[in-house]
Amino acid sequence: MNRWEKLTGGSSGERYAARFAELAEQGQDVHGEARFCATLVPPGSRVLDAGCGTGRVLIQLAGLGYDGVGVDLDASMLAVARRDAPRLTWLEADLSEFDSAAAGITPGFDLVVAAGNVFPLLAAGTEAAVAATLARALRPGGLLVAGFGLDREHLPVPPALTLAEYDAHCASAGLTLTDRFATWDADPYEGGGYAVSVHRR
Repeated sequence: MNRWEKLTGGSSGERYAARFAELAEQGQDVHGEARFCATLVPPGSRVLDAGCGTGRVLIQLAGLGYDGVGVDLDASMLAVARRDAPRLTWLEADLSEFDSAAAGITPGFDLVVAAGNVFPLLAAGTEAAVAATLARALRPGGLLVAGFGLDREHLPVPPALTLAEYDAHCASAGLTLTDRFATWDADPYEGGGYAVSVHRR
């Protein structure tokens, strides 16, 4: 069981979607991740949304002309994604064991995005396996983008992954750090409790 399942019981899809709908109604920007991804690869690129949740990021990217697949382990979150975007491909799978080819999905994605604290909410000890899985899903030269909290202020669970550890997992998977930002708006990272990292295969 991963940390997300322990936190939510795997039944938080509707509540999660409602929270973001409320933020959007209040005028808050809820599409920073998709907008950031769109600066990295052009429309028409293939995107894997790893830990896609309710599909917020991938649905926005699809509307911008991207070809995407979403993967998540939480059935309640995927139920919302399938309801809101039934024409997109949503797969229920553990990221540490995900095999795109075995799932009938052609590998060679241009970009893999892991937004929403995916890595800190993985099952303890699976972070390296997930980095390797996501690296294998990329085409040579493809990008892995992950944004996550590093302290208690930015996480719903106690911090368990440092940037140095994450970079080491990525390096072991054949990925090289190319950029790091403090926000999805690409503000420079100068330390702090949240980071958006871009690694290239």
